[in-house]
Amino acid sequence: MNGSRIAAVGHYQPAKVLTNEDLAGMVDTSDEWIRSRVGITTRHIAGPDEPVDELAAHAAAKALAAAGLTPADIDLVLVATSTAVDRSPNTGARVASRLGVPRAATMDLNVVCAGFTHALATADHAVRAGGASRALVVGADKMSDVTDWSDRTTCVLVGDGAGAAVVEAADEPGIGPVLWGSVPEMGNAVRIEGTPPRFAQEGQSVYRWATTQLPPIARRACERAGLEPADLAAVVLHQANLRIIEPLAEKIGAVNAVVARDVTESGNTSAASIPLALSKLVEQGAVATGDPVLLFGFGGNLSYAGQVVRCP
Repeated sequence: MNGSRIAAVGHYQPAKVLTNEDLAGMVDTSDEWIRSRVGITTRHIAGPDEPVDELAAHAAAKALAAAGLTPADIDLVLVATSTAVDRSPNTGARVASRLGVPRAATMDLNVVCAGFTHALATADHAVRAGGASRALVVGADKMSDVTDWSDRTTCVLVGDGAGAAVVEAADEPGIGPVLWGSVPEMGNAVRIEGTPPRFAQEGQSVYRWATTQLPPIARRACERAGLEPADLAAVVLHQANLRIIEPLAEKIGAVNAVVARDVTESGNTSAASIPLALSKLVEQGAVATGDPVLLFGFGGNLSYAGQVVRCP
């Protein structure tokens, strides 16, 4: 085998929907204020009895079913998350337990909003190196657990959810080379820290960095896949803020691509945002099997990772 591919995707969101009007009853904000600044209208919020590994397992089960596989077919479980409450067992192990995956290697990756694309690259490397045959790659976060609901600058942004992909060996590469990195000296611009942990960010710094520094990096990810941005069928960026997504997509030059805008109905779900948005595009038929799609995560740690994949 010369590469790996995404065989199927799946996603899950909690039933509870929190609207802008709901938030206006909690903090000094309004629907107009939120829409004009971040483009979000609704977000899904998990209940106290819905831990992040449960969200992850629901999405993973859907991806497995879509791939026509059983839990016994999986030998690697990678979960990208920054909101797991417990250190051990890790979230990957708990997802494997919930699904009944036997004997798989399990691990978590904490690269916050760029977590899924880091995890996808790690699975691709493991499969191509022969360390795994089929991997479950999940991005899952319960941002409501780390949010100060009295802070209108952050509570309007977040949502909970999970997205998953099944990665397997392939004769032709379906996951392009990753382009990843970070800006450690600016890592404090996005934080989840303290006791209890709370999400905070320097919004203007993140906006400037994302809209000015990231477009050429995303274009280089396309180059590594042997494509021009105009060849892309879709662009799935981290769903941080519509005011970041739209100018970033435009500056990449993907003039013929569908641009995922799931942030409007899901909010910022951190590591879940890219697989969640990709799964919805597939479900809606907005992209066809084999179409080239740029996935590009960025944010916490001021890390980034992007690759072009072929749509399952």
